[in-house]
Amino acid sequence: MTTAFAKKRKAAFLDRDGVINVDHGYVSSAEQFEFIDGVFDACRHLQQQGYLLIVVTNQSGIGRGYYTEQQFHSLTRWMNAQFALKGVHINEVFFCPHHPVNAKPPYQTECNCRKPAPGMLLQAIEKYQIDPVQSLMLGDKKADMQAAKAAGIRRKVLVLSGQRLTEEDKASADEVWPSIKTALTAV
Repeated sequence: MTTAFAKKRKAAFLDRDGVINVDHGYVSSAEQFEFIDGVFDACRHLQQQGYLLIVVTNQSGIGRGYYTEQQFHSLTRWMNAQFALKGVHINEVFFCPHHPVNAKPPYQTECNCRKPAPGMLLQAIEKYQIDPVQSLMLGDKKADMQAAKAAGIRRKVLVLSGQRLTEEDKASADEVWPSIKTALTAV
């Protein structure tokens, strides 16, 4: 029985492209998917520290017609299986297929899920009873940090394994790490 006083959990929110895998642009198959060095150890460590692992990823390639939702789900199942083989459980992957300009109907829309909007994070917070104050966001773009801030995530971490970042981008984060591997010593 769930009560209003149920203990809230903490989560590590992870962007996918640039944090979990090398961002080759619109990655849609296992053949294109290259895991970032150290991601399994880092995620296992986060899990051992009591964090739920929630992936929140913009996937406008669906809306742009580069790949289908079915292909995305197939790749996600494969990715989750690779994590499971390494002893890591990804609790859920939330994704946004929309883009307000460059997508085709029904995906061409303003939405509340495409980062920097906080929709995906807020969905996960509600579904898993997550305490955003105890949680962290690992992303490689300013939009990830903006979404985390809007969702009340206290610890916002930019990783340098994805995009080139400006000083303004870096200023949007609480911390800047070379890659997700830093979680082994920073969390």
